[in-house]
Amino acid sequence: MSPQLFSRRQMLARASTGFGMTALSALMAERSYAGLADPFAARPSGYRPKVKSIIFAYMSGGASHVDSFDPKPELAKRHGQPMPVPVKPTMFNNNGNIMASPFEFKRYGQSGIPVSSMFPCIGECADDLAVIRSMTSKVNEHAQGNYFFHCTQPFSGFPSAGAWFTYGLGSEANDLPGFVVLSHGNVPHGGVGLFGSGFLPAVNQASFINPDADEPLSNIKPRELDAAQRRRLGLISKLDHRFLETTQQDAQVEAAIRNYEMAYRMQSAVPGLCDLSDETEATKKLYGLDSTDKEKAGYAKQCLLARRLVERGVRFIELTCLNKGIGAGNAANPWDQHGKIFEGHGAMGYQVDQPLAGLIKDLKSRGLFEETLIIWAGEFGRTPFSQGSDGRDHNPYGFSIWLAGGGVKGGTIYGATDELGYHAVENVTSVYDLWATVLHLAGFDHEKLRYRFGGRDYRLTDVHGRVIREVLA
Repeated sequence: MSPQLFSRRQMLARASTGFGMTALSALMAERSYAGLADPFAARPSGYRPKVKSIIFAYMSGGASHVDSFDPKPELAKRHGQPMPVPVKPTMFNNNGNIMASPFEFKRYGQSGIPVSSMFPCIGECADDLAVIRSMTSKVNEHAQGNYFFHCTQPFSGFPSAGAWFTYGLGSEANDLPGFVVLSHGNVPHGGVGLFGSGFLPAVNQASFINPDADEPLSNIKPRELDAAQRRRLGLISKLDHRFLETTQQDAQVEAAIRNYEMAYRMQSAVPGLCDLSDETEATKKLYGLDSTDKEKAGYAKQCLLARRLVERGVRFIELTCLNKGIGAGNAANPWDQHGKIFEGHGAMGYQVDQPLAGLIKDLKSRGLFEETLIIWAGEFGRTPFSQGSDGRDHNPYGFSIWLAGGGVKGGTIYGATDELGYHAVENVTSVYDLWATVLHLAGFDHEKLRYRFGGRDYRLTDVHGRVIREVLA
């Protein structure tokens, strides 16, 4: 007769009258239990982190670096002249001559970082910014560019950066998910897959919150009285746990039950998050919620909610721009001005400038700035030559982003593009380098945060990336 085999959990349940299983159950009930039984539990990183939360202000459509944070006097000197170097294929190949920036630049702060008239409020925060002028991307099209910037792969099916961060760090929020996208219904080209968990556990994908919708999160309002819902959920919980016993405490079943419990708690947490009645009028005005421009007021609300999410322990928050519909920009890519760049970029800058500056100032006043990292970036930059008469085409060969917050050396400029702003030529950086740096600030070695899938170990930075230590404090 062959010996009967027991799983470890069966042994704990049967040996010593079940005291072992009782102890395990008590441990698993704790919020700090670090296994799959609680996929939301905060997990220790590889070493001391500089930041606890990331706010990703994504400028979908591709903000022009030569009109924002990378002034090029040569554009004005050579305005109307042909490009002196061969032009690589662009999105539409309707390429004109060199075009001067229609925006004026001014130096701000003790650092003297030049910022265009598009961002006067962010300019006041120049000494908090680390501007990287040598960012590059591998792709030149919006959907692929968005996937590459979010997932470091130019197609769907891979985990978003936010999913990687919540997978690595868990969440300190008891009643909210670790990865939240704030959106008024607009999603960048590529769709919701940009914020998916890919092959990581599904709990790591983003939850979407629409600040102005009747239901900020789908199905967040109970459809029945609380007492009836509690009875229903109580019955479901009993059935779930009975099934869990038959699976010998299968980790995936445990995680699913935890998801249901989180969803129940979010019914009170999300409406409370979006209720700004406890915010002072001065705070609302700091962000620009009093603006008569509905898009600016909408983005201001996203920025204020981002601060409230940080306060509640959410790990990764992404902000989405609202559509102004100028110069070919639309809801999916509002910074995409192939024409009328002065009007289009001017309107988009007005939308995000005061809210983002207000976010920086508010985080600093509340002691949250040093434990929060803000990332400002789009999927690529724009060409130094015109498309048509007054627009710019896509340029992934060299563009600007900036970082601000914990662990960042404020008042810093790193890298450079050529004299026309076409190609990165000094301290060239990549999207892989960006995420390696952000992971480093969160306490992780980007080469060691991995997940095995399909017989291969995957990581956010793929097989590339280096930490940009020159912008770190």
